[in-house]
Amino acid sequence: MAKLNIAPTKSNLLSIKEQLSVAVDGYDLLEQKREILVMELMRMVEKVKLLERDIDNTIGKAYPALKNMLVTVGSDRVERIAHSVKYDYNMKEKSVQAGGMTFNSIDVEIPKQQLFYSFMGTFADSDKVMVEFFKLLNLLTELASIRTIVWRLANEVKKTQRRVNALDKMIIPQTEETKVYIESVLEERDRENVFVLKSLKNRKRDA
Repeated sequence: MAKLNIAPTKSNLLSIKEQLSVAVDGYDLLEQKREILVMELMRMVEKVKLLERDIDNTIGKAYPALKNMLVTVGSDRVERIAHSVKYDYNMKEKSVQAGGMTFNSIDVEIPKQQLFYSFMGTFADSDKVMVEFFKLLNLLTELASIRTIVWRLANEVKKTQRRVNALDKMIIPQTEETKVYIESVLEERDRENVFVLKSLKNRKRDA
């Protein structure tokens, strides 16, 4: 590791020592931050896995219910019922705290289930389909929100890891090497000064 190209002076030695202290403290803080982010990321990934499992289970109920409805009442009537169903969804950005940081995510407000068709035109099968697909929609919007946070957490972990590596592999070793170099040069100068002073003293005494 090449040392920094600065003059070996006492003032520069003090400056280098201060820089080294700041770099070491920064490394410790960033390492703590990285560990917290990784733990939070793992927690979120586990949450995603559980949601995906719930989604698979809900799909396993929703699509068979739709298929059964199509067989029971026919595709034409199912299409008429579907056209009568209209919902408004509110989607907005929200701030989420994760790993001690604030991330922007999405929030989708799922409307309450309503009856858009008459009692004469409804079937138990259609009600079941509506219930299951509402569950599925709710799970999918929650998954989308969490995946957004997971993606941003992963990016933050990468950035933090790069900074940790830069401090550990380059900045701290380079600063330490420069410190050792300046100290050795200053010590050599001190030894030379002591030698010169002793020589002058001896000459003065002999004279």
